[in-house]
Amino acid sequence: MALLQISEPGQSTPPHKHKLACGIDLGTTNSLVGSVISGQVVIFTDDNNKTILPSVVYCGKGKKPIVGCDACHYAITNPTNTIISIKRFMGLNFKEIGKLKNCPYRLIRNGNNILFQTEIGDISAMEISASILSALKNRAENALGGDLLGAVITVPAYFNDAQRQSTKDAATLASINVLRLLNEPTAAAIAYGLESGEEGVHAIYDLGGGTFDISILSFKKSVFQVLATGGNSSLGGDDFDQLIAEDCKKALALKELSAAQIQNLKLFSCQAKESLTSENSAEFIFDGKPYKITKEYFYKLAMPIVKRTLLLTKRTLRDASIEPSEVKDVVMVGGSTRMPIIRSQVSE
Repeated sequence: MALLQISEPGQSTPPHKHKLACGIDLGTTNSLVGSVISGQVVIFTDDNNKTILPSVVYCGKGKKPIVGCDACHYAITNPTNTIISIKRFMGLNFKEIGKLKNCPYRLIRNGNNILFQTEIGDISAMEISASILSALKNRAENALGGDLLGAVITVPAYFNDAQRQSTKDAATLASINVLRLLNEPTAAAIAYGLESGEEGVHAIYDLGGGTFDISILSFKKSVFQVLATGGNSSLGGDDFDQLIAEDCKKALALKELSAAQIQNLKLFSCQAKESLTSENSAEFIFDGKPYKITKEYFYKLAMPIVKRTLLLTKRTLRDASIEPSEVKDVVMVGGSTRMPIIRSQVSE
């Protein structure tokens, strides 16, 4: 049902004074910004007509942070100053950083928090995230032709209070008024048009680059009700990349790696994972040696992670007092759900 605002004659807001707002998907791997224009959702593009903004920030000496595609190639040439997957650091304290393996960054303690040592200074995860948000804000304002009143920003449903507050603080640093933090599974349900579909129970399985969410939603009489949520804010595509990276290190008998080697291995591993979506094997040269992995072996390595997501899914169904047979359909969200093993296991 559409909501229409009707003004008395002569009291409507002039077009140039319309209040502008946008929606931001602040992702671990990629981010997007868009708005509703004339009843249609429009995703804003950059100067090269690309909608996706890689969530990568380069903090090189003598430069302001460089964000997105222009920052990506620095991940190879200057890895300690090129921050990738900053979302996984949001709201974490120094003790929790130890669970992030193969981290190429120089991290220092600041009380109970962490700072990244970079060539432009010591900066926090919030400041790095703010750089991404600033780039998205500029894109939106250029497209809309005016200053933003505010933005709705999506966050994992399983983000805790510290992670949510860090996201709000990053938005404040980017001069963005947060109208609302919207749980990603709920946003996905709306985006996929479930509100116009069949009434009943729907499951949103969201496995992104760094986070996993499972939400059980009930849709009845044009109203969504969230019955239960579950997940893990430190589980996602990066962990599948890590499986290949660790196997490569073992297969090639690699010991200590430099920051550049760590970043290179992560990128190669991610590319191998993506190619295994459609190919039966993937290979690359690392440290002058060939490495090859088959789809079958990768799926064997990946199965424990997949089972963790299924265990969380079953637990969330139980919390919602819902039997699997009562679920009308499952909406698969996030880049990691492109993996055939994810789809088949969730379906089963």
